[in-house]
Amino acid sequence: MLELLTGTGLAVAAGLNAYVPLLMLGLAGRFVDFVELPAGWSWLQNEWVLVILTVLLVIEMVADKIPAVDSINDWIQSIVRPASGGIVFGTGSASQTAAVTDPAAFFESNQWVPIVAGIVIALGVHATKMFVRPAANALTAGAAAPVLSTGEDIGSVVLSLFAIVIPILVIVAIIALVVLVFSIFRRMRKRRQSVAPA
Repeated sequence: MLELLTGTGLAVAAGLNAYVPLLMLGLAGRFVDFVELPAGWSWLQNEWVLVILTVLLVIEMVADKIPAVDSINDWIQSIVRPASGGIVFGTGSASQTAAVTDPAAFFESNQWVPIVAGIVIALGVHATKMFVRPAANALTAGAAAPVLSTGEDIGSVVLSLFAIVIPILVIVAIIALVVLVFSIFRRMRKRRQSVAPA
């Protein structure tokens, strides 16, 4: 149960920012005693991988805060975020993967299920983000981009921390995230109605 909460929290975080959960999982596996990554995913704690993830995270954080560039970045991330979600769900749910050594065993043993679940979760979050962001930018003349992006980054960090340290809090964080998204939709609809000509 806790493994599923960990995997889900990390996959949702990946849908918001692909590199935050990967980096946090890699750092936790390398420096925190109670986090031990499955053998198939131990490459995440390699120092070169951590450096590359840090560089990619900085690029992502900057690009995602610039109006118009954030939409282009979202299209590019349409592959990266779901892939990250699959990796972190597979790692967080402690699924041992034989994909590298024996692809047939990987599919026969259902080890692909957590990875696909992570891809689907991250893709759903990413798709919601791609839908909300352009509308918010249009309504605010681009002012929403840095605000939403910062909120997404913070949400990704918080979800990743909860997933790794206190997985039960993932439920609370996801409910809060859903409520926040609905409130943003409601505000956007009200604003659009007030701007629309009578």
